[in-house]
Formats: sequence, C-alpha cells, structure tokens
Amino acid sequence: MPPTSFTGLELLDTPVLIADADGALHFVNPACENLLALGSRELRRHSLFELFQPCPALRQALATALRHNASFIEHDLELIPQHSEQALHIALSITPVDADGGLALIELRPLDQQLKIANEERLLLQHQANRELIRNLAHEIKNPLGGIRGAAQLLEHELLDRPELKEYTAVIKEEALRLQSLVDRLLAPHRSHVRAEINIHEVLERVRSIALAEFPHGLQIRRDYDTSLPLLVADKEQLIQVVLNIVKNATQAMKGKGELVLRTRVARQATLARKRHTLALKLQIVDNGPGIPDEIKDHIFYPLVTGRAEGTGLGLTLAQAFVHQHGGNIEFESRPGQTCFTVMLPFATD
Repeated sequence: MPPTSFTGLELLDTPVLIADADGALHFVNPACENLLALGSRELRRHSLFELFQPCPALRQALATALRHNASFIEHDLELIPQHSEQALHIALSITPVDADGGLALIELRPLDQQLKIANEERLLLQHQANRELIRNLAHEIKNPLGGIRGAAQLLEHELLDRPELKEYTAVIKEEALRLQSLVDRLLAPHRSHVRAEINIHEVLERVRSIALAEFPHGLQIRRDYDTSLPLLVADKEQLIQVVLNIVKNATQAMKGKGELVLRTRVARQATLARKRHTLALKLQIVDNGPGIPDEIKDHIFYPLVTGRAEGTGLGLTLAQAFVHQHGGNIEFESRPGQTCFTVMLPFATD
C-alpha cells in the first residue's frame, strides 16, 4: 500500500511518481504504470534513472528542484524507456513535496496525449458544425423533392400516348427517389435511438456475415475477441451501421480480396468526450488494403468526402455521428498495407 498521503494521486489521469534525490521510487500511480507498461511492484524495483536510457537532463532536473526546493518544468523532454525503443516526448514537472525527506513529485505528461485530447475536442466541434450544416441542407433538399416527383408523375399521365418519352419521366422519378434516400441518410443521426444492453460480439458477427455474403471468395475476416467484456448499453442498429460502414469501406478498397480483423479489448481509465470512464470498449477494425489516400486523410469524416468515384462520402460521417451520440470517439491510422479504425465506447459502469 502506498503511503496515505499519496493515495489521492492514484486517481490522477496524469502519470505521476514520487522519488528521492537518488531516484528511489516511493510511489507510482496507475497512469504511470500504463505509460511505462510495467506494474507498480516491478517499477519500484528500479530507480527513476534505471527506468529510462541515460538522460542527464532528467537527473539534473530532479537535483535542481530538490536543491532549490522549487518546481522545475521541462516542456519537451525525450525519454526512452529501458524496455522499449520508442521514445516518449514528455512535458516534465518536478515539485518538491517533502523538503525534510528530500522527496519530489514527478509528473510525466505525454505530449502526444495532450495533442490527442486537443484533436479530439477539435473533431467534436467540427462534427457539431457538420451536423447542423447537414441537417439544414437536407431539409432544404427534401422540401422540393416531393414536388419534383409529383410533377414527374403528372407529366407521365399526360404522356400516355407518347411512350417513347416515358423513359425521361422514369429517370426523373428514380433520381428523385435516390436523392430522397440520400437525404434520409443525412437526417438519420438525428433520430432518437433506442438503447438496451447488447453484446458487442453479436453486432460484429452480424456485420461479418453480411460482408462474407457480399464477398464469399477472397475475403477473410478474422475474429480477435475478448469474450469477457461486459454488456454495452447502446442502440444495436446504430452500432451495426457504424461497424458495417467501416467494414464496407475496407472491403471495397480491397476489392473484396484481403484480410479483415475484428478485435475487441477493454480500455481502462479512458477519457471520452471530456468524461472519464473506468472501463471502455476498444473496438478495432483492421484491414490489409491499400490504405487511405493522403489527400483525404485530414477530411475523411467530412460529409461527401470519398476516395471512390461511386461512393457517397456519408458512411464515415454517419459512423462518427452515431459514435459521438454514444459518448465515444472514433479515430484511425492508415498506411499502405494496414488501416486500423478504433472505436471507443464507454461501458455503463460509472
């Protein structure tokens, strides 16, 4: 058990540890365990300086803070954990907490995490603006569509003795119906959804069967499920649509030939839509297709943005809208040969 005076630090989202002048660790919080991918017991077997590859700046920062009994801040420090080759870019803050005992509170804020939070907030604001724009545009389009279809039907009756012209009225009616369907899809995120307890794997199996029915030859869909996950409280039909839209994009990009992986895991202490959740679902959809073109990566969730000539550019916009309605987020990483969409959704345990 950590000392009583440090127990509140366990609740912090920021990776925090307590060390003395020699680097001996007296406390490590769970966020720091996650950052360094080691348990508290294993971490405390090492000194602060043994956790990372030699970094004189870290040693100097700790010594300076304790010597002057004042906070020391380093805005961008590169630390390389001993058990990883991947460098961490850290905003370092060292604050003496026990002048007599020579202890310091060391905060390690990953800069990429701060950028991720800022980017998530930016995407949320962008999504809200897009949603209002889409809704207004859809209503403006929907109003005259009924009149166009009605006029085409009346015109068709007037042309009973001119069958060669009925082809044109048929085109008008079909295109009006297509636009009506498009508008309905644009307005779909604004309907109230019906929530109930669902098993996410039932959703994935439904989508898997649909995709394999469409591409029975050449497409492999591998399951990588954590079957111990608790139930989600969500709109099942909307989640099916989220996964289906992502899977359809992947299968069409691969032209029905390739491998998809459907992966589920639990994420702990996740911050979603500015709210902290003890447990969240981490759903990943991974494909080995050509990747998302660089020119649309920054705009892929915008409405009407698509990499295919025949695409509508609404699939990911709707997926993002449904995920946000459930208090989650959606992001992706893509390069030639691998694209991974990650959907995070909170479990109703808080």
